[in-house]
Amino acid sequence: MSFLEGDHRIFTCVAASSAASSEDLLLDVATTDSGGSHTSHESPPTPSPPAQPISAITYAKNLYQTEGISPFYAGITTSAFQSATEKALYFFAYTGLKNLYTNITSTHNQQMNAGVNLLIGSLAEWAHLPITLPIDCWTTKIQTTQSNETPIALLMTMLSQPSGLGGMYKGIQAYTVLCLKPAIQYTVFEQVKGLVLAKRRLARRGGGKGGEALSAAEAFFLGMVARTIATVVVFPYLRAKVMLQSNTQTPSTDGNNTQKKADIPAMIAQMYNDGGMAEIFQGIGPELTRGVLSAALMMMVKEKISVVVNGVLRPG
Repeated sequence: MSFLEGDHRIFTCVAASSAASSEDLLLDVATTDSGGSHTSHESPPTPSPPAQPISAITYAKNLYQTEGISPFYAGITTSAFQSATEKALYFFAYTGLKNLYTNITSTHNQQMNAGVNLLIGSLAEWAHLPITLPIDCWTTKIQTTQSNETPIALLMTMLSQPSGLGGMYKGIQAYTVLCLKPAIQYTVFEQVKGLVLAKRRLARRGGGKGGEALSAAEAFFLGMVARTIATVVVFPYLRAKVMLQSNTQTPSTDGNNTQKKADIPAMIAQMYNDGGMAEIFQGIGPELTRGVLSAALMMMVKEKISVVVNGVLRPG
């Protein structure tokens, strides 16, 4: 069973709408993450202070007491637009590359293996970066700035910097690894889904019962597991990337602050030297909370609409 069954344009729209909706529902969790660490490209957190870091829950309480509810929704428009655009372009590119692969190899009725899925998923992730990375960088600035500038004024300020438009692509070097995040997520989902449905087909031949698609609960749970695995694998690069986007200075190997071109592996090594694995994975809790729920909701919606679309396009 293929990943995007039926009309791929329908699933592109479904991905965009579900991504935007989940972003709106869960942005307050993402903003809470801002107090603990830089974590994800979907919801940028701010760097923790040199003093003792506080938990995300404590930070959220303090933020609410001092500034009310509005900071929790800072950047919601750009964040939802970025998420919707990213998922739509990703699925569109994934489908096109998948169809190209199956046409070249004549494997239309066969499930792609994990290696091919990872490769196609990684290439699809790169396809949307020219558009979505500047939006991501802008959203990061909105959520981490200490100024009172409006989002548009903040964008003009960013573009007026010496780096100009090129400065909107900070952290792109991290995508040598980050491109694997959606690839891992959807590959895990598809491979496990294929095994589950294959087992059901065998059970039906033996007189057992089972559907041709995952149930809503199954899709939700599998989406959670797939996103958790993908996030844990690439999280150090997520943290380093958003640190670059928010202009955080990172100590060089000689202990001095530097403005040199960042070396992300060196940044991660410095984090490890400063606080071990706890420092590298600081802030992963809120990121998992938001990211896992977002992915689970999207995969559940996709699976249910998949059934409806296939029923309409392939009656009988």
